[in-house]
Amino acid sequence: MNKQDIFAETYSGVRQLVERLIGPDGCPWDKEQTPATLKHLFLEECYELVEAIDEDDTDKMIEELGDVFFHLAFQIQIAAKAKRFTHEDVFANLLGKLVRRHPHVFGDTQMDDPSEAVPKWDAIKRKELEGSDRSILDGVPKAMPALSYAQAVQGRAARMGFDWDDFQGVVDKIAEEVRELGEAESPEAKEREMGDLLFSMANAARWMGAESENALRGTNTRFYKRFTTMERLSRERGLRFEDLPLDQKEALWEEAKALEESV
Repeated sequence: MNKQDIFAETYSGVRQLVERLIGPDGCPWDKEQTPATLKHLFLEECYELVEAIDEDDTDKMIEELGDVFFHLAFQIQIAAKAKRFTHEDVFANLLGKLVRRHPHVFGDTQMDDPSEAVPKWDAIKRKELEGSDRSILDGVPKAMPALSYAQAVQGRAARMGFDWDDFQGVVDKIAEEVRELGEAESPEAKEREMGDLLFSMANAARWMGAESENALRGTNTRFYKRFTTMERLSRERGLRFEDLPLDQKEALWEEAKALEESV
């Protein structure tokens, strides 16, 4: 049976699909799921979408966006079934927040320069927090990858005036953390100092206008490509990579790097 014979290719169609899956005659596995059991699967789908975007793969982006959208619909329908909230609640909250935070579009204020956006959004968020004990940092989800979280909270702190005067201060802080890491003795101290160093490196990325998570992901990709090329070259030459002395492995690394740059 064709999907078009059952569900419309709209949000309503996806919602009806999920209702069927978790309904009385639905899928036994789907019916057992909760918001908590779906968390890791949702994150996997988000990472797969990010990978598709990085690869600029249109077909893969279409597929992964669909998977992410399905999980959003799944979470909403589970909540609706438990009478916690509905899709109308979600959309009403979303639309209200976005209209409120774009007064230059839906109100009387004006914004001509994109650089004005973040300061104005921060001002609106601070106004929304008035009268509560919440911090400006509370809106950054702690479940984010650690480097992304570090850069996000540093950015918010900086917009509140808590920042270095110039990039040299950031560089000096990195040098200080490297020295303290070298001086650390206990495993606990070494881990703490490594965390401080990574936090400072994420701050450097922010100052440079780079995304630390993207930068490291790019390096990971390059390392994977070069290392697997080293393994391939070894196999083609009848060599066991693990048995090669370090100087030959380094030579293979340079060869793999040159091959990559020549493509």
